[in-house]
Amino acid sequence: MYTSLEHYIDGNWVKPSGDKSQDVMNPATSKPIGQLGHVSRGDLDKALAAADKGFKQWRKVSAFERGRILRKAAELVRARTDEIAKVLTQEQGKVLMEAKLEVASSADIIDWYAGEGQRAYGRIIPARADGVRNLVMMEPIGPVAGFSPWNFPVTQAVRKIAASLAAGCSIIIKCPEETPGSPIGLVKAFHDAGVPAGVLNLVYGVPAEISEYLIPHPVIRKISFTGSVPVGKHLNALAASHMKRATMELGGHSPVLVFDDADVAGAAKMMGGFKYRNAGQVCISPTRFFVHEKVYDDFVGKFSELASPARPFTDEERNKVLTLMTETYDQFVEKAAEARHMKPEQVDAIAQGRVWTGRQAKANGLVDELGGLDRAIAVAKQRAKIPATSDVEVVVYPPRKTIFDILSKGLRTEQSSAIAELAPAEERRAFGLATSPLRLFKPNETLAIMPAIFLR
Repeated sequence: MYTSLEHYIDGNWVKPSGDKSQDVMNPATSKPIGQLGHVSRGDLDKALAAADKGFKQWRKVSAFERGRILRKAAELVRARTDEIAKVLTQEQGKVLMEAKLEVASSADIIDWYAGEGQRAYGRIIPARADGVRNLVMMEPIGPVAGFSPWNFPVTQAVRKIAASLAAGCSIIIKCPEETPGSPIGLVKAFHDAGVPAGVLNLVYGVPAEISEYLIPHPVIRKISFTGSVPVGKHLNALAASHMKRATMELGGHSPVLVFDDADVAGAAKMMGGFKYRNAGQVCISPTRFFVHEKVYDDFVGKFSELASPARPFTDEERNKVLTLMTETYDQFVEKAAEARHMKPEQVDAIAQGRVWTGRQAKANGLVDELGGLDRAIAVAKQRAKIPATSDVEVVVYPPRKTIFDILSKGLRTEQSSAIAELAPAEERRAFGLATSPLRLFKPNETLAIMPAIFLR
């Protein structure tokens, strides 16, 4: 049995008034298990008014009383671990044991912040003149807008909620639409522990629409985000444009160094656990291994033994995974098209690096000027030493403002090389590409260009 999917605004569980909704999928069956309504602009205004009101009340509550309420919430989370974990596994897909560990650890996180709120020490600073005492006192900054990811839907949400509440702030948190049920169970524990109405608000909807409305809003004074680097850069820039503080925990790459004096068996066991935990969807999941040549074979052998129980998919399992990937991709195309005010076929073409002729690119709105595209093709042919009369295929990418998003999704090496070749040196450096010219393609290879960067 799944859970009721409602939003939490001003101390009440409510159905959102937005006209959009989406299915919540069970990744094990590829079938919907719930229907999640999306928040409307009016709902966000109610949450903002509630957070503003709640902050004015909550900031006056002593750190000791706030800590008492938080510890009560932690006790409730522990008591409901099995219940919340079952929901988490249904919607996110991690094994039940890992789900239980996540929920249990979230209770510990709440306890930790409950204590930290009582240790918000100030300072006494030596004065320049007699009879003067300089004091630094820590005060809550104000209502927070929080955004958490789907890979750890409980522990990532609880860090933002518990930290804000312990400091005396109110918070509006947007949790992941893919995994809404387990954060709802978490928020229920805070509600039942006695957190006043308006201090904690939970919403779901189109991420871009929510962030672009909440972050600039004058009620919001702090932003906390966990997610990808490109989205983090966008939200951080939005916060900076309004002079608001932001805390970002962004995805990264985790290299592992194994030296010749290491405990090879222990390293292989530990890194194997880290690598396959949560199906690898962890920001600190190892992505590269640098192993000393003296212990290389030993390490690879032991690591391979850990991976050996894994088996290839059966045809039925493979079809299930491909179906889920296709459905997820279709949802991405639909959401991206709506958020970017584009046609779905445009988003699909960009995401897949689909091959277009110049006329198709013009017709689908991917370039502004067919003449500019023809010029780019001619110059690129010349650089690649392809005869001017040869037929080529053209992969068209969008303009400069979205290039970093596309690069971050992992283009093929030859595509990145082509972009690096056509982009000016300062832009190559900005995107972390090679600063020296790179070849385009040999004859009969696909020719990749970016008119918006190359043509000025």
